[in-house]
Amino acid sequence: MRPVTATATAVTSILGVGAAAVAAGRYASDVALKATPGRPLPADRRLTVHATAAGQVTLTRSFSALRPGTWGIAGSGVHAVVGPVVEGASEGADTVVRRLESVGQGILEPGTKVRLTPALYGGDPGSDLGLDHSEVEIPGELGALPAWYVPGARDTWIITVHGLGATRAHPMNLMGFLHRQRFPVLDLAYRGDPGAPAPPTASATSAPPSGATSTPPSATPCATGPGT
Repeated sequence: MRPVTATATAVTSILGVGAAAVAAGRYASDVALKATPGRPLPADRRLTVHATAAGQVTLTRSFSALRPGTWGIAGSGVHAVVGPVVEGASEGADTVVRRLESVGQGILEPGTKVRLTPALYGGDPGSDLGLDHSEVEIPGELGALPAWYVPGARDTWIITVHGLGATRAHPMNLMGFLHRQRFPVLDLAYRGDPGAPAPPTASATSAPPSGATSTPPSATPCATGPGT
């Protein structure tokens, strides 16, 4: 799929929501407390895969490994989805057994180092969800912001931004649902993300550029929080 640069002559519809995308990206990056995208949050720790069995994975016991709900686990070349802690499973004092829902990338084997992530997918809308999409760039104050555009039949656009310590893969948790509702989706990276400009210095202002509005009439920002 060839990257597409959104310009006034090429993708005018995307530029029509560009001001909202920039505003959403600025807001998200400002509230992200400078957490590095794709890296664990300070309170998290890397976990070791101790064993795998049919539908189960044994991880290092920690507060993060005991979190309720469904989460992604990601490491070098590997991404999987784990469900709740398996009650009554045979485990040691330093380990916890969780339900293994799927392995999307790589191989989970003993010794693999992983971290918990709210992102349930590790690829892109095409490879993980089978959705037609375009790789686009949204002009930003500090440079182009990479984004995925998933077309839809409705007039209202959904602009998504990811949560702390994640990347633009995080909003794919909701993208299938949004696509079934026929919403066009613009899933953008923001400042400090891989492929996006670095965040501004501490002295830079966070005020919107002159003439920019927070949200155009038919664009709805959608922030994706942990565990969504």
